[in-house]
Amino acid sequence: MRILVVCGAGASSTFVAQRVRHAAQGQGLPYTAFAGTELSLPIDLDAADVVLVGPHLAHALTRIERDAAQRGTTVVLLPPDIFTDLDGTRTLALVRDAIARPEEKLPTAAGD
Repeated sequence: MRILVVCGAGASSTFVAQRVRHAAQGQGLPYTAFAGTELSLPIDLDAADVVLVGPHLAHALTRIERDAAQRGTTVVLLPPDIFTDLDGTRTLALVRDAIARPEEKLPTAAGD
């Protein structure tokens, strides 16, 4: 599982990525996490299975979700207090919850 953490400039996302990576390792999960910025997102999306979006980028969430959907990537908007998750376990739980959710089946043109 490749987790991309996105923020405006990359500083806060680096801390979140580092913490969630350590939490995953502590639980024996083969997850990697890396930081990106809003500007690097079009390139970084190709290397991610899950995108964690910093709360200050909520204004861009619809666009990020649209771009991620084209790649089959899950998007999670992080809560405003996520930076208090010092050991990364809460952030990791958000990732695990997001990937465990059954996908909603969209109706097709035939009405399936």
